[in-house]
Amino acid sequence: MTPRLLGLSAAAIAIAMVSACGSAGESGASDGKVTVAAAFYPLEYAVSQIGGDHVAVQALTKPGAEPHDLELNPKQVGEVAQADLVVYEKGFQPAVDDAVKGEAADSAFDVSPAARLDLLATEDGHDHAGESQEEHSAHEGEAKDPHFWLDPLRYADVGDAIAAELGKRDSANAAAYTANAEKFRAQMVSLDGEFRTGLKTCKVKDLVTSHAAFGYLSEAYGFTQESITGLTPDSEPSPSALADLAAHIRESGATTVYAETLVSEDVAKTLARETGATLAVLDPIEGITTKSAGQDYPSVMRANLATLEAGQECS
Repeated sequence: MTPRLLGLSAAAIAIAMVSACGSAGESGASDGKVTVAAAFYPLEYAVSQIGGDHVAVQALTKPGAEPHDLELNPKQVGEVAQADLVVYEKGFQPAVDDAVKGEAADSAFDVSPAARLDLLATEDGHDHAGESQEEHSAHEGEAKDPHFWLDPLRYADVGDAIAAELGKRDSANAAAYTANAEKFRAQMVSLDGEFRTGLKTCKVKDLVTSHAAFGYLSEAYGFTQESITGLTPDSEPSPSALADLAAHIRESGATTVYAETLVSEDVAKTLARETGATLAVLDPIEGITTKSAGQDYPSVMRANLATLEAGQECS
């Protein structure tokens, strides 16, 4: 038997085991909650806030794991198959896309349309925000930047969409989901206001990041993202690309290079040392770990705000 067939057999066994343990003739957890498999942390957090006591959320990307590189084990494929709802972002995590296509076509909810993904998922570190319509049209059909949650207002839109989807699948609690989504939006609007106030008068507009996760944040708050790597955080930049970025840092007057929590900071540290910049940590909030500057999305975002206020020289 080939390795692929062995993998498929293992997944089938896992699904059968989950089904045997959890089947009670109807969907949902044994306590009556809607079971939700959320692809990665920002979706897990949004579902937990909006679903409240009416949902049981299982994250497919474990704390400390890099979501871009997620591979699902057979048990996780079984969780996808058995969940009442699978909340994911199509095109971000191929393993989740494959599991949804094979096991959860009728129970999956793709948040991409609600997130209004309109920035390119650059692999060259160059920020395509601000391009002319002609330049933008030349990139039509290319993959989009998936990191919508770093713009709180886009995140609020996704929260509304999740509430609507939960209401369709659990109409008895639809009003509760709507009310929770309104609270979620209010929190995101407040957070957006804090960012707009805190970043209104930043002296440095170039945002030099470890990987290209901050395009939507940059677009929302007036920065130009320049990243060491593109969408894939653990890719190795070429020496010429690093040299070009170092020259750009010197020319632009950027004073901070931002590393992050889930990938090595070695290249960012080297770039900072070579340019005389300060090294700081800016968290893309792809997962919460003991290294995170907070215990949840809002607290880490506020830590990011404080980091940006210092690193971008905001008065």
